[in-house]
Parts: sequence; C-alpha cells; structure tokens
Amino acid sequence: MLNPLFEIYCDQWLLAVHKPSGLLVHRSPIDKHETEFALQYARELNGGQHVFPIHRLDRPTSGLLLFARDPDTARVMGQAMMAGEVTKTYLAIVRGWTPETGVIDHPLKDEPEDRRQKGQEQPIREALTHYRRLATAELPVEIERYPTSRYSLVELYPKTGRKHQLRRHMKHINHPIIGDANHGRGRHNRYFAERFGQGRLLLAATELRFRHPVTGDEVVLKALPEQSFQDVLSIFPTV
Repeated sequence: MLNPLFEIYCDQWLLAVHKPSGLLVHRSPIDKHETEFALQYARELNGGQHVFPIHRLDRPTSGLLLFARDPDTARVMGQAMMAGEVTKTYLAIVRGWTPETGVIDHPLKDEPEDRRQKGQEQPIREALTHYRRLATAELPVEIERYPTSRYSLVELYPKTGRKHQLRRHMKHINHPIIGDANHGRGRHNRYFAERFGQGRLLLAATELRFRHPVTGDEVVLKALPEQSFQDVLSIFPTV
C-alpha cells in the first residue's frame, strides 16, 4: 500500500511528516479494530527503524507530526514540549464570525482514552489557546434560523496540550470547528460534507517552531493543508 505520509523534514535526529485526516497516530483503546497507524508508516520512511512520536494529532486532524529518531532526542524534545518551548500553529474553519483576536482561558477535564474509565472522576487542568481570525465568509444558505450562514478562517495557537483542546475551546466560545462530530453543529457539518463531497474535521496542524535539540538552531516547519481542506477554502473570497 502507498504510504499516506509524506516527509516534511528529516535529519539525523528528527523526522517530520504530514499526516492525512482519518489516520490514527498509534494504537488506541478506542479504535481496537484499526490496523493502520502513522507510527508504522513513519517507521517505513525511517528505513524500518523505530521512531518516537513527540506529540499527537487527533485522528480527524491533518498536518504536521514530529518524530524523534532515537530515545535521547525523544526525551529532550518531550521535555521541550512539556515546557512550552515548541510553538504549534493550526488552521481551522469555524462557525460564525470570531473576534479578530482572542484568548481562551478555560480549564478542561481530562478525557480518558479507555471508555471503562468514563464514569470515574477526572482531574481538571488549565488550558489556554490564543487565536487570530484570517478571513470571514457569509454564504447565502439557511442552515439554522438565519437566511445566511457565517464562517471564519482562524489560526489557533495552543499554549497547553490537553486532549481535544482546540475542538473543545472553540465550542466553548460558540465557534465550533466545522466537521467536528463530537463538539460541533450537525447541520453545518452536513452542509459542508454534502457541498464538498466528503465530511472531515476542518482542523490542520500547519506550523511547528522549536530549538533543535542538538544544534540549538531554530527550526520552523510548515505544511499546507491537504487538498480536502484547501477545497473548502474557496468559500473565503480573500484567501
């Protein structure tokens, strides 16, 4: 089978790839039946040698995914990630017109991967997201109770790394991400799925910035959204 990942960056210590929407990063208790993972495809790109994921992307989220090629690099990069020294940028299409800029400071309860833990009390942790609006669109279609429907293209900058943080935070400010089955609006999701011929979460990891764990140089990695995301950008006349 053709490898669904493509290489963005590679050196002796790091491997960065683009992950398509719909691919799990690694095996999960939630999707026990799945047999394909970004981890195994990244290992293939690494000549069959083991790789170590530095962070994760939700299954429906596409974009930049960073791996270490050895345990020491994984440890250093993991510490940098925990210390907030890795800057992540995401692109999203959301319902409504957001303010031009904003900060979402809203603690989130942990979401356990194992469904058997759902009934147990979970800790609540601080969660912080900054955002910036890039463009707006108003479509002449009635989806809820208005004759037109409004959307924003936003950049999101998570300052913490809670599970589903961006999806939950955008729902919290009443601007859910289009295509989000758990935290979004079903009518809007269905409209976009029907108009563009496929339903997907319109969230993509587009940039990573960090100090190289060995050389100390600043590394800036960028990835365009995959084509299924770019197709939807046509609703924004200024993009």
